[in-house]
Amino acid sequence: MRPMCPLIYIADSSKTYLVGEVSPLAKRLVQVTYEAMWKGIKAVRPGARLGDVGHAIERHARRNGYSVVREYCGHGIGREMHEEPQVLHWGKPQTGLLLQEGMVFTIEPMINQGRRSVRTEEDGWTVVTRDGQLSAQFEHTVAVTQNGVQVLTLGSEERVPN
Repeated sequence: MRPMCPLIYIADSSKTYLVGEVSPLAKRLVQVTYEAMWKGIKAVRPGARLGDVGHAIERHARRNGYSVVREYCGHGIGREMHEEPQVLHWGKPQTGLLLQEGMVFTIEPMINQGRRSVRTEEDGWTVVTRDGQLSAQFEHTVAVTQNGVQVLTLGSEERVPN
């Protein structure tokens, strides 16, 4: 008989893929979204606040002429897929929940070319931008460690950017 593992934890990750002929504007959006996610990840450390994470993401997006979707956010994760806290991808520095060693959550910004507002299609699942512009998303699950952050969903082909 196989021993059962009494501890089962969940992780969450997503990636935007470019398929076929893609415009330079779409490629730029995807690249900036990826960079914005990493700006947020690099803001994670004990003593930082969730507002620091959101601010880093939003600042990078805005500096590149994009907006941040506010209807969706990252989330705590562990025994359940969606746990507290909510991890906003916008915010003010030194505001929000204080980050402590052992916390695990996702950072998953959705960045739009145009305005930030989105709507859900009639199927109840598909989300599109209200202005018809493109959007991109990346996501990693991270843990706050004594020395900063560990990316728990880092793939073997992916490297932490400098």
